[in-house]
Amino acid sequence: MPKRILQGVVTSDKNEQTITVLVERRFKHPLLQKTVRKSKKYRAHDAENKFKVGDAVRIEECAPISKSKRWTVVTDAQA
Repeated sequence: MPKRILQGVVTSDKNEQTITVLVERRFKHPLLQKTVRKSKKYRAHDAENKFKVGDAVRIEECAPISKSKRWTVVTDAQA
């Protein structure tokens, strides 16, 4: 099964080797047909501490690294 890759914006980089990424998804409501925005925060592993707040990044699923980290940073979203 392929690993999921999500794109989002870094909202926190205070922890060592960890960033918090806010991923937003948009979809049409099934009944009202209105575009709905939902967001979710993911904790991702950033080994070199190179990403800062406001950076757009891509994260990929991985094996559990800690209690809350199941994602790792792949690259900048622009690259």
